[in-house]
Amino acid sequence: MNWDRVTERIESFIINFVNSSQSEGVVIGLSGGVDSSTVAYLCVKALGNERVFGLIMPERGVTPEEDVRDAIEIAEKLGIKYKIIEINEILNAFLESADGERKGLALANLKPRIRMILNYYHANSMNRVVAGTGNKSELMIGYFTKYGDGGVDFLPIGDLYKTEVFRLASYIGVPERIVKKKPSAGLWRGQTDEGELGITYQELDEILKAIEKGEKREDEKFVKVLELVERTKHKRETPPVAKVRDLL
Repeated sequence: MNWDRVTERIESFIINFVNSSQSEGVVIGLSGGVDSSTVAYLCVKALGNERVFGLIMPERGVTPEEDVRDAIEIAEKLGIKYKIIEINEILNAFLESADGERKGLALANLKPRIRMILNYYHANSMNRVVAGTGNKSELMIGYFTKYGDGGVDFLPIGDLYKTEVFRLASYIGVPERIVKKKPSAGLWRGQTDEGELGITYQELDEILKAIEKGEKREDEKFVKVLELVERTKHKRETPPVAKVRDLL
């Protein structure tokens, strides 16, 4: 893959989207991981550091301090303004106002939805748009929270598989330590993407490429990934509308 051309294409995409939205720049949620770091680098290359704002939103007691340090390092290395907001108080206030219970997946999904709200609050107040950090691997299998980390305005790396994001990140100068860090959505202590999915990104991407080509296989991992792609289709589409115009 010609990474120079890929970088130029994504930079043009960012510039065109921001200009067409008549916004003054972008807001990015910085997690300290490879995806958000890569998007931050690309946005700064496209727009300049004055038009990029980073939000670092850890959950105290869950988010590793290393991730916070890495997110700060990326922001400072790029020379962008950033803000750190711990989400614990917001999370606890919501739970107390709801039913007070901490229910597994509902709780896990609440965290990225809180971060989405914070991203949009700052984007709206600054007349900016929210840059998404999802990659093609995550999008295809629905490995994101609907109206959480999936709630963004545009996706600069959304056509790159995770293994390709690693390579692009190295190419544009993202620190190697971050590139080699085990990917994690940070939903609970010790969580890793590959551990939760039960498959490596290398295996996942090979299967996803095969699925895009229309291949069919009977092995367990292929079947599992194909089921994920089909089951999460609703996450990649706008909400369906009941058609009644023909009755009126």
